[in-house]
Amino acid sequence: MRDEKKTTVGRRDFLRKVGAGAVGAGATLATPLITPAHADSENNDEKRKARYKETDHVKAFYRVNRYPA
Repeated sequence: MRDEKKTTVGRRDFLRKVGAGAVGAGATLATPLITPAHADSENNDEKRKARYKETDHVKAFYRVNRYPA
């Protein structure tokens, strides 16, 4: 009989290597996307204004999902 060695990678080893590769690729891709933080451009009046508007779209969402009126 032949004495053949099969190179197999265990499931856990495979997942470790794939996870390490994904972390490394993610770190290199995310680096140029990081931008410095900027201060808010809104003044106090703009920060306190009402933003929620119950439009037809919002009313339809509530109706379809059976939220109480």
